[in-house]
Amino acid sequence: MRLRGINCDNTVFILLSFEGPDRYSLAGGLGVRVDGLSATLANMGFPIHLIFIGDPQADGEEHRNHGRLVLHRWCQWISQYHPCGVYDAENEKLWDFNESAPRFVVDGVVKPAIASGKHVVIIGEEWHTSEAMCRISDRLHASGLREQVVMFWNANNTFGFDRISWERLAYTTTITTVSKYMKHAMWNLGVNPLVIPNGIHASLLEKVDEGLVRRLRSTLKADLLLSKVARWDPDKRWNTAVEAVARLRASGKKTVLLARGGIEPYGEEIIQNARSLGLSVKSSTADGETMQDYFEALQAAGSCDMIDMKFHVPQSFLRVIYRASDAVLANSGREPFGIVGLETMAAAGVAFTGNTGEDYALPYYNSIVLETADPQEIEIHVSHLHEHPEEADKIRCAARETAKYFTWEEAAKNLISKLEYQARIQGILPAPRKAPAPRKSAAPQRRRQHFHLEPMEFPVPMAASAAGALA
Repeated sequence: MRLRGINCDNTVFILLSFEGPDRYSLAGGLGVRVDGLSATLANMGFPIHLIFIGDPQADGEEHRNHGRLVLHRWCQWISQYHPCGVYDAENEKLWDFNESAPRFVVDGVVKPAIASGKHVVIIGEEWHTSEAMCRISDRLHASGLREQVVMFWNANNTFGFDRISWERLAYTTTITTVSKYMKHAMWNLGVNPLVIPNGIHASLLEKVDEGLVRRLRSTLKADLLLSKVARWDPDKRWNTAVEAVARLRASGKKTVLLARGGIEPYGEEIIQNARSLGLSVKSSTADGETMQDYFEALQAAGSCDMIDMKFHVPQSFLRVIYRASDAVLANSGREPFGIVGLETMAAAGVAFTGNTGEDYALPYYNSIVLETADPQEIEIHVSHLHEHPEEADKIRCAARETAKYFTWEEAAKNLISKLEYQARIQGILPAPRKAPAPRKSAAPQRRRQHFHLEPMEFPVPMAASAAGALA
């Protein structure tokens, strides 16, 4: 049966990813993406199966969103011996994922869905799932089902690109990515991916509690508050951030950097560099998971220039940090999309982004777009906004308005339109009907008439009018 569109009554989604919604599985933007996309599709009514490397202590299968979202926690038998997170024993998990997930996807989900009259969409995320997606395609082809399934593979980053068989992947799936920056980077690999931007939860557009914002500023007692949330990685330009803090401090402004890195060893190098610049650095740990615990953790760090937050910082507290900061340094040198920048904008924060994949960022309109890795560039912009708070307020207002166009609901609509495009190519959905050609009729007999033309004033063409208005 050929259907006219993809909707929650006729389509089942299967998502494959290493990262996922468990804290064990969250290591970066991929986990945030997968959590947001799967939950949004489920809220729209679609049945979703999410297969990811989950918490070894949680149930192997869990039903959420009134049963529409089914979490399949993979590789738990390996993860129980490797408690440090999703990428602990990465290669062992990858081998197990490739060997076992394709069989389960085809036999356990696809075949029953097709037997019940449903169509199936499979989306793989990042290089870890590329081999599994190829094997799924092979199994579907052997079962005579390949043309009934739409398969997308998505690149969020260039990590692991050297481990992908690009010709095979492009032959078996439709390749997508998250920004124009990534699309152009992937052209050199001989592929031309579709662009489907990431999104944020619509709940992040709610206004931040200004009382908590004032409390954070009061707790830290800083003239300038900067924050940075990213992996400890050279691409994230941590050294640029700490050097900018040192410059602001040297100019006489008491500046504090709230830092939340990952578990990467490169973090020690950043801390040492900060200290070599004369910055005082203290670590902060929280005893619990309440707002009070987080404030007490920062207060216990005392007066210093950089606080290394070594505790899980939930989105609720991150939003307070983003709103309270004079600058949120999402200043990556190579950023495929930049979810932190977008989350900052939703919280009415001032995001300092790089100039790569952040398609949503407009300089001095809704954010500050950095062109270089020079810490002086950050220093100049931060100082300018501090001296002209009215400009910072305008940026904060425009930022929230921009973020409304990048929710997961909008991203899901974009995704579904691209899926329908591919489904029509495969013959799963019918091609759009062509409008009937107008019927030809005999030309009417014309009578000779005489017209008296009055002088007329012609309106200024729209383009000229707009140009005049902007002049």
